[in-house]
Amino acid sequence: MSQEASRDRRGPGLLRGDPVVGWRVLLMRFRADDAAAAAACYPSVGGAVMTDLKDIIQRFYRLQSERIETYQLFEEGHEAYLRTGPHYDFDHYKQLVHEITQAFCGISKEVLGIKERLHHEFDRPDLSEHLEKLQNKEKQKLELTAMLQLARQQAQDHPEEDEHQERIQEVKQKIIKIKEDLSEIMQDFKFDCEE
Repeated sequence: MSQEASRDRRGPGLLRGDPVVGWRVLLMRFRADDAAAAAACYPSVGGAVMTDLKDIIQRFYRLQSERIETYQLFEEGHEAYLRTGPHYDFDHYKQLVHEITQAFCGISKEVLGIKERLHHEFDRPDLSEHLEKLQNKEKQKLELTAMLQLARQQAQDHPEEDEHQERIQEVKQKIIKIKEDLSEIMQDFKFDCEE
C-alpha cells in the first residue's frame, strides 16, 4: 500500500502526514456535504426554488458547524506546518491557507445570502442583524487566528524572547472574548428564531 493511500485511510488525523493531502481530502468532504445540504435545503419544483424560514435557519446552523470544523482544520494545518520548522515548508502551508480561505469565503458568502433573504424575503430584519454582527465577529476571529499563528511561529523561532509568549497570551484572550461574543449572538439569534 502506498504512503498516500495509507494517509487517506487515517480519517481525522490526516494531517499527521502531508498536510496538503489531508486538507484536500477533508475539504472535498466539506464541499460534497455542503452541496448535498444546499440541495436538501433548497428543493426546487419546476425550476422555482421552494424554501421556508425553517430551512434557511437550519442551513445557517449547518454553515456555522462547518465554520467551526474549518477552524479546527486550520489549527491542525498550522500545527503540521510548525512541525516542519526550522526550515518551514511554506509552499505547502501557503496552499493550505489558500484552500481554507476559499472554504471560509464560501461559508461567508452563503451566510450573507441568508442574511439578505431573512431581511428581504422573510421580513426578519432582527435575524438579519444578528447575522451581520456574527459575520463581523467571525472576520475579527479569523484575523486574530492568523495573528496567533504568526505569534506561535515567532515564539518557536525565538524561544529566548518572552515577548512572543506574551503576545500569544494576549491574542488568545482576544479570541476568547470574540468566542464569547459569538456565543451571545448565537443565543440571541436562537431566541429570536423561536418568537
